[in-house]
Amino acid sequence: MADNKGIIISTSEASLNNFKITKGDRLILRGLKFHGYHGVHLKEKEMGQTFLVDVDAWLDLRAAGKSDDLNDTVSYTAIYRIAREVLTGPSHDLLESVAEEISSKIMIEYHRITAVRVKIAKPDVVVGGPIDYLGIEIFRSRDKDVTI
Repeated sequence: MADNKGIIISTSEASLNNFKITKGDRLILRGLKFHGYHGVHLKEKEMGQTFLVDVDAWLDLRAAGKSDDLNDTVSYTAIYRIAREVLTGPSHDLLESVAEEISSKIMIEYHRITAVRVKIAKPDVVVGGPIDYLGIEIFRSRDKDVTI
């Protein structure tokens, strides 16, 4: 799907644009790479594999833009730390569960964040043919999904 500038965007990104929150400010973390032991197959739990993670966190960045002060935003490294702890931590069977834990921890720890998108990809999964990756993506919004 093309946006008005001719840039190709994924269908999921385009559909996220229907949410009012996605038109706001966000922190963007792309291509986080971790070795973890998630999956339903014994081999995945024993040997582990590489996981690629993208996170978007929506919050108002106007105060940080004016003040140039880290206290007026959320640090990228704080979000990275949460993703790393979950991906390298205890095994989950499903990526859906991994993504849910990441999004919940981010929303609970950082009240400024109003919505989060977590995408997790498995680039080395064997499915009988060539792939870039297989994975999941979730979107959670504080006003619809999180009760704190």
